[in-house]
Amino acid sequence: MELKHFLSIAQILISSVLTVIVLLQVKGTGFGANLGGQDSAFRTRRGMQRTMHRLTIVLIAVFLAFSALSVAAT
Repeated sequence: MELKHFLSIAQILISSVLTVIVLLQVKGTGFGANLGGQDSAFRTRRGMQRTMHRLTIVLIAVFLAFSALSVAAT
């Protein structure tokens, strides 16, 4: 398998996992929370929320790295 194909498959897998992680983080907040209806924006992240937040940041960095490698490989 060529490097280009490996990078494409890796990007698809990472983007799928990233989508699920982001959707899990939004669970439980309504539309009113985005408009300032709740003080959820000012809470500190604890436990699983902190872990998922950090995992999201790491996955975004990995996705960007794979994207840059994919462009360089063509």
